[in-house]
Amino acid sequence: MISDATLWSSLPIPAFLIDADDRIIEMNSAAEGFLNSSRKSVLGRPVWDEIAIDAPIEGAFARARRDDAPLFVNDIDVGSGNRAPLQCGIQVAPVAGHPGQMLLMLSPRELAGRMTRTHSAKSAAQSAIGMAEMLAHEIKNPLAGITGAAQLLSMNLVPEDMELTDLIVGECRRIVKLLEQVEQFGNLSEPDFHPVNLHDVLDRARRSAALGFGAHMTITEDYDPSLPMAWGDADQLLQVVLNLLKNASEAADSTHGTIKIRTFYEHSFRLRRSDGTGKTLPLQIEIIDDGPGLPPAIRDDIFDPFVSGRENGTGLGLALVSKIISDHNGWISVSSAPGRTVFRLSLSRVPRETKT
Repeated sequence: MISDATLWSSLPIPAFLIDADDRIIEMNSAAEGFLNSSRKSVLGRPVWDEIAIDAPIEGAFARARRDDAPLFVNDIDVGSGNRAPLQCGIQVAPVAGHPGQMLLMLSPRELAGRMTRTHSAKSAAQSAIGMAEMLAHEIKNPLAGITGAAQLLSMNLVPEDMELTDLIVGECRRIVKLLEQVEQFGNLSEPDFHPVNLHDVLDRARRSAALGFGAHMTITEDYDPSLPMAWGDADQLLQVVLNLLKNASEAADSTHGTIKIRTFYEHSFRLRRSDGTGKTLPLQIEIIDDGPGLPPAIRDDIFDPFVSGRENGTGLGLALVSKIISDHNGWISVSSAPGRTVFRLSLSRVPRETKT
């Protein structure tokens, strides 16, 4: 016979038991992971202090308790002081035999939606790789001929006419540079998996950013010192973090801005695939900036190739990031609003059989 405690802890979604005074008297491990807080620190606290819901739900919650009836709310943003909001479904039900007590369950919608978008982004990335090979062969060679012809023409022109040939040469070189970035996107090799200290990777990226593209930014750290080793390719993960830091730096004001790098362990984070299999991704990295946020028109497609919110942007940086994380069997998500954009990476730890 399975005990009530076993069933409670096995629930795959965040669940909270609320007393008649709207205080949390029990929660499962998925709820700890959702709040990024321990059970001990949350028990006894008012539920609406711990769970931030973007809707006036307290009145409906009170009516459900008074009428001894369940309550269902779909597609509403739910967060906490320790995490960005996620779109969730909310289920509330009275607890039989315990007057005033209510069961509150959250069903995050983000994972299912992002699974579909990640698959689409990966397919788009594969299409971009094929296009890169075609572009390199079909366009770069003719561009070299055009550049050479323009340079020959400029030798017999008066200085005021050379401006046109200089324009031709400059634009050809710009296109070649873009094609080289596309080729780099397509030539990325498979990850070379080894145990990786994520804080070493983050420190390398932070130092590189502080000395270069992020010199105008204030970069802070909030690391979990107990974070275990990740399973991945250190060089590719460094490339991911550098891309995210560069994006954050370019999105900020030209003279100042703040980037926060945060790590933490979320033991309940599990990615479930369409075939029913699942993978635990407990290692979390967040890159948080206080810039203007992602343009709403591209927010849902930001990981697709050639989608960019910047003028003259190639739209390949975040597509490359998405491809690398996908190749690591990991997860990337983003939440964005003016003044706070959070890119979150979720990665697996070293497999048990490889530990020494």
